[in-house]
Amino acid sequence: MTSVWELANRQLRGLAVYEPGKPIEETARELGVDPSTIVKLASNENPLGPSPKALEAMRAALEHAHLYPDGSGFYLRKAIAAKLTVAPENVILGNGSNEVIEFLGHAFLNPGDDVITCQYAFIVYKLLATAFGVRTIETPSPDYQQNLGATLRAIDSFMSRVPDRIIVVFDEAYFEFLNDPPDTLRFIRDRPNVVVFRTFSKIHGLAGLRIGYAIAPPDLTEVLHKTRQAFNVNSIAQVGAIAALDDEAHLRETKRVVAEGRAYLQEQFCTMQIPFVPAAANFVMVNVGDGCAVFLLQRKIIVRPLEGYGLPEWVRISVGTMEENKKLIAAMGEVIWGR
Repeated sequence: MTSVWELANRQLRGLAVYEPGKPIEETARELGVDPSTIVKLASNENPLGPSPKALEAMRAALEHAHLYPDGSGFYLRKAIAAKLTVAPENVILGNGSNEVIEFLGHAFLNPGDDVITCQYAFIVYKLLATAFGVRTIETPSPDYQQNLGATLRAIDSFMSRVPDRIIVVFDEAYFEFLNDPPDTLRFIRDRPNVVVFRTFSKIHGLAGLRIGYAIAPPDLTEVLHKTRQAFNVNSIAQVGAIAALDDEAHLRETKRVVAEGRAYLQEQFCTMQIPFVPAAANFVMVNVGDGCAVFLLQRKIIVRPLEGYGLPEWVRISVGTMEENKKLIAAMGEVIWGR
């Protein structure tokens, strides 16, 4: 009998499946405990939850859930454009920014092409490149991070040397956490080949709605729209995102809580003499010796082992509420030092 794998595209045979942070419900089932007792610090979610304005808007929108959404996302694209001082034609929405990455693959990747990423970059780029049958080239990331100062100094010359036939992606999922972010949107106005990714999953606290977007020159977004499925972003997500975009107070409070928690965690790691990569967003990468062993599940805390990124000694820890952060530090002390 013919195996279905003989019929499937050859590149899928060795393709790894993306492994997200372990869900709270799954962990609770495995441990036989109440899900409310689990602390999840694995997926860089907002510790404060969604914007109150977004919750109110989404509850009201449920009354119209029997209707198909606006496939073009007109009002959300208009709101994003106004916020960023671009035109609505510069914006395309996705079912998470992951989907917009996939749009690029459908639109521009052909056999023999390459996808170039930094080492340890979001692994979805590599997975999608494999799915499209093209090669991924990873550039070294010394000390586990990009040299942001050198990048900012070199970015003009870098962009001036990249030919227009190469699509350049700036992935800015954590853009709002930065105190002095680079102005990558200026390239949208001057170049035909630049895409900037943003998301509502992180600082806006809407990860469960799966909504992200890209900003690009109108001709490029027009190409990407050709690859987009109709109604790819649901109506509840669109309404929630519009409200979240307008809730500056929630954004500021999230940024404050994350900055305070990040500083606390890094201070504790220093005290415990646990190596870590200094962070700028809402997570810290920590060297615990054996990332899979130090998973903290038995202590009802979920962190993210990084073996899939070629970093078996490391885990990624999201910044939680201060209560969650303190519980994490206590658990790490017990696991690593037995105290």
